[in-house]
Amino acid sequence: MSTVLAFLFTIGLLVTVHEWGHYRAARACGVKVLRFSIGFGKPLLRWQRGETEFVLALLPLGGYVKMLDEREGAVDPADQPRAFNRKPLKQRAFIVAAGPAVNLLTAVLIYASMHLIGIEEALPVLGSPQPGSLAAQAGLQAGDRVLALRPSRPAEATKAAWQPVPSYADLRWRLTEATLDGHNVQVRVEGPGGRRELDLLLAGLDASEVDAGLGRRIGLSGPYSAARIGTPRPEGPAAAAGLREGDLVRAIDGEPVLDAVQLRERIRASVVEGGTPRALTFLIEREGRELSLSVQPRLGAESGPPMPRIEALVGGLPELVLLRQGPLDALVMGAERTVEVAVLSLRMLGRMLIGEASLKNLSGPLTIADAAGQTARSGLIPFLGFLALVSVSLGVLNLLPLPMLDGGHLVYYIVEGLTGRPISEAWLDRLQRGGLAIMALMMSLALYNDLARLLGQH
Repeated sequence: MSTVLAFLFTIGLLVTVHEWGHYRAARACGVKVLRFSIGFGKPLLRWQRGETEFVLALLPLGGYVKMLDEREGAVDPADQPRAFNRKPLKQRAFIVAAGPAVNLLTAVLIYASMHLIGIEEALPVLGSPQPGSLAAQAGLQAGDRVLALRPSRPAEATKAAWQPVPSYADLRWRLTEATLDGHNVQVRVEGPGGRRELDLLLAGLDASEVDAGLGRRIGLSGPYSAARIGTPRPEGPAAAAGLREGDLVRAIDGEPVLDAVQLRERIRASVVEGGTPRALTFLIEREGRELSLSVQPRLGAESGPPMPRIEALVGGLPELVLLRQGPLDALVMGAERTVEVAVLSLRMLGRMLIGEASLKNLSGPLTIADAAGQTARSGLIPFLGFLALVSVSLGVLNLLPLPMLDGGHLVYYIVEGLTGRPISEAWLDRLQRGGLAIMALMMSLALYNDLARLLGQH
């Protein structure tokens, strides 16, 4: 239920913001607005305010603002100056562009609010890189804290400034941008091996691999988490062996364990011939003392094939940092992040069109609903971040030059401005049909990706 409510709130709020942009721009230009509808289909609620009817409809996946227009029916001569089609080209373009513009402005304000309130994020301290991965080949180690990044293309390496990396989320964002750009990066780290500058060869990755699994392909396992035991399940292998909550695992079978990633890998690797897990000798630290315990993992499965488990939480919480800015800096950072997300979204869409990025990145309502529910349960800041991301996406999507969208209408107005006459009704009809087909294809693909993710195929 919380997922459904969070989804409805997200879509309802951002659609209302979008349509409010059109509505306010139309009113400012003297256009008569007949209806302001949130949702489509059968009206659930309706009320009249002045000359405009406000409607809350059954299907919440969109909305519209209906303006007086002679192309849609006869207009009283007294109202003709207030018809949309009678307005100058600049005013019509302003009204159409106002919806996406308000979505982008909303994202700026949400991101600014997050920076003003304070964002608690994991520090950019790395867990164990996957063996043989790009991160491992670069020399990154568990416990390395990433201090800064810069491009390492020969023409830029000596000129580009080091960019500080304040959080793990920022690290992932910058690596995504670098992969899309197709260049390597230099990484300045400080950790068990001292302060070092390493080359991470991202240029070897195909830009089509930029998706939610990019971090794993680079070899990043997530923020550093100590190899600490959480609450053991009663009568499970961990409890039977005498492991307790808070125990720090130092080694298994005499081999050091650096973090929670390695601890999980060693447990999973305990299977011997025949598929039975063997007993492992844990060297643990408890209240300043070292103890040796024999732990017999048990095969179990939550999803996928059975794996050896000790039936206890593994890994402590990553170290967090509170990032907070003053009002002016928060607003600047909100604008910068909105531009970054918008540009990245456009680049991803462009690469998907030419086959250089995976079409799996296209998400639909099921993925949005799931993300809305998860972020809402995680707290205010994660949910605000999700709202901002969806608001940017709505703004960018509506500016695409497709006939069904605001961007398509803006293209019409550009053509009208260049030729001095509007596009003919016959061409408008053809373009609308083509745009509808493209939108239907995109929605079908997004829904397919949603279902594939739910079924574990992506």
